[in-house]
Amino acid sequence: MDTHRKCWNDQQQALQDALSPSGDHQTAILLFLSQHAMVHTESMAQAALWSFADEVLQNMTEDEIRSIPQGGEHSIAWIIWHMARIEDVTMNLLVAETPQLLHRDHWQVQMKATMQHTGNAMDVNSVAQLSAALDIEALLAYRVAVGRRTREIVQALQPQDLKQKVSPVALQRVRDEGAVVEAAAEIIDYWGRRTKAGLLLMPPTRHNFLHLNEALRIKQKYK
Repeated sequence: MDTHRKCWNDQQQALQDALSPSGDHQTAILLFLSQHAMVHTESMAQAALWSFADEVLQNMTEDEIRSIPQGGEHSIAWIIWHMARIEDVTMNLLVAETPQLLHRDHWQVQMKATMQHTGNAMDVNSVAQLSAALDIEALLAYRVAVGRRTREIVQALQPQDLKQKVSPVALQRVRDEGAVVEAAAEIIDYWGRRTKAGLLLMPPTRHNFLHLNEALRIKQKYK
């Protein structure tokens, strides 16, 4: 897995270069799709690529996915929720300026989720309550749906789109829909300083990669 991680990090640097003003648009999109596939399950993109998400989920029981290890702050269920919600919010509301899948396709009901925000600024008790309530099968299906929608959005982007700053109207929609809690409002300010190219570098790629590494460390405590 260390080889896959090094390869992914090298590709992330290549993606950053391709998304720069002097980079090549087609190369950037292809690199993004490859990186994105590797931080989702194989079933999402159905690509013959290593999947860090599958590495985490393989041989995990539902109880282990829901559990917070002793001394820890998060469960794997919370990590999956957080990754999916951040990607849904940023790619749909901010990049495409379309409705979140959570609302459009009624995923909150399907997942039996007790909240709709991204999960930032939650204490351990709140993480445990969410983890216990979620329908894990529906949670995994939601993340697949979010990933597939992201790929549709990115493949439709034109070079000029990537240079655009995030719209203040779209940022206000994040606030209005309660997608991020007030205690974590600085993340909205962070997104507001990004271009759409900048958003491709963090939420749907590197953000997922970092949290999957966290999930793998949690898994290792159980295996």
